[in-house]
Amino acid sequence: MTSEPKKIDLDINDIERRFGVIAKQPAECPTHGKYAAVLRKTSDIASGCPECAAEIQAQRDQEEQRAMYARIAEQRLERKLGASLIPKRFMGKNFADFIADTQAQKANLAKCVEYAEKFPQHLEDGRCIVMTGTPGTGKTHLAAAIAGHVIVNHNATAVYRTVGGLLQFIKGSYGDRAEYTESEAFASLVEPSLLIIDEVGATKPTEFELATLFAVINGRYEAQLPTIVISNIDAKELGAVLGDRSVDRLREGRGIGLVFEGASERSKRRAS
Repeated sequence: MTSEPKKIDLDINDIERRFGVIAKQPAECPTHGKYAAVLRKTSDIASGCPECAAEIQAQRDQEEQRAMYARIAEQRLERKLGASLIPKRFMGKNFADFIADTQAQKANLAKCVEYAEKFPQHLEDGRCIVMTGTPGTGKTHLAAAIAGHVIVNHNATAVYRTVGGLLQFIKGSYGDRAEYTESEAFASLVEPSLLIIDEVGATKPTEFELATLFAVINGRYEAQLPTIVISNIDAKELGAVLGDRSVDRLREGRGIGLVFEGASERSKRRAS
């Protein structure tokens, strides 16, 4: 059974005249067959195939929709990265930027990359990292790279705090005019998938500091959530500035200890 030939309407109705249509003429599309090409007062060129135009418009709509979803995803990611409180200097740091000249530096980099790539397993195990050693050797760089990777690739949450910032944040919950409670402050530190505590041991700890750090680390330990601790002191002295109970909790469950040695990269840049 053969199909009837496609009928083309070349008549111009009143509505079309109002929109400037002055003529219609038969035309043929290689893909969709015959159609009525429209001539308007505003153009010397007849219109093309309406089905082709509809397909092009549909493709444009899909591309715009994908672009819109991409923008939304990017905005969500920016909010998550902003919520991490990673300092601007370290926000864009990644593993590729890390300078690893020595075998020890390469080993530390490899362990951090492995930790980031397999973070879901480390998250499930609550495995922590303790980074100690010489200032300016890339500890914060690698910790920020881990945080950025788990946020982007594992849909995890990560928060960065220095010890001083953490203590000020907790103290900010005190008083009648505080905008958040102490329990809310602790929850924001205990609940993220990953917490980075930097500058441990930068100053002599007070009883309040030791008690506060233990409360945070123990809260995460009980929830079996990983913490990264960064310090410029020797690993053997960590208990004196963090508390032995906190150190024990960080080391439990095959916690990872990374020692950073060598000349400060900041000093090298200043000397160059």
